Order: sequence, then structure tokens, then C-alpha cells
Amino acid sequence: MTPLIHSIWLLPKTEDETLLAEVVAELSRRFDTPLFAPHLTMKGDTDLPMAALETAIAEAAGAVARFAEEIAAIETSESYFRSFYARFAVSAPLARLKQRLDAQAAEAFMPHVSLLYGPVAPELKAAVAEEVGRRLKGRAVSFDRLCVVRSGQDIPIADWRVVASAWLG
Repeated sequence: MTPLIHSIWLLPKTEDETLLAEVVAELSRRFDTPLFAPHLTMKGDTDLPMAALETAIAEAAGAVARFAEEIAAIETSESYFRSFYARFAVSAPLARLKQRLDAQAAEAFMPHVSLLYGPVAPELKAAVAEEVGRRLKGRAVSFDRLCVVRSGQDIPIADWRVVASAWLG
């Protein structure tokens, strides 16, 4: 039997989630790319048992209060899941959550919320990244919960689902 794959996401509060989801939808329409829920991945593609994941998010959420971070930049890359994204600095709350949830990857941590998945020519993304950057760079995004999500690189994006949540603080 194939193990279930999950990820742990940090989610923005409702108002910020709505704003970012509107940007994702706008870019999806513009470039004919998949829709997905905006999130900041704290631990990706893990086959840890569900009970361990629920305990991990509850403990981490209890140790970190709700917080806001400014979008440092809007950037693009060749990576499918990081084609176009809002990057954040590694702040104390983000570093603490990463250390608790995925210590092995803490050193390479680059906190971001993807805004577009998929292959889009760099020259097409560049102008749009400038446009979105003017709207979002420097804007604070508030984060208020951790979630375990049935998601992964081998799971269709349309099938990704939140299966457990824990509120920060």
C-alpha cells in the first residue's frame, strides 16, 4: 500500500488569504495555469503518520503567536511550484516554526507564497511580476494557522485538501 503524502502549510488570515487567492486566480486566467490555495509550505511531501502531523502542528502552533510579515519581493523561477511567488524574510516566528516542523530543511528555508504554478516563459512573467510587485511588495500578510494538507507533487492539485488545522497562539 502506498503511504499517504501530506504537507504542512502556514495559512494567512482570511482577508489576506482572499487577496492572495485573487492574485492566484488572476494569474491562472492570464497564463492558463492551475488554481490552488495560497499557502506557505513549512514541510512538504511527508509520509509521517497523521497522528504525528496533528501533534506537530498543535505543538508548533501553541509555541508561536499569530504574526504578520511583509512581502519582501515578488520573484519568478523555472521551478514548477515556485514559478511566480511572494518571498518573505526568514523572521523569528517563521524560523521557529520551520525549526519545530522541519528542522532538517531549516538552513535552506526560503519562505514564500506561490502565486502561480507551471511553466510560463520568463519574459512573459517578468512584466507581470513587476506589476504584481507594485501592488504587493511591502504589504504585510498575517498568518494565523497551521494545516496538514493531503498534497504533494504526485497528487493532482485539484485534489489537495486540508485535513487538520491548528490556530497559532
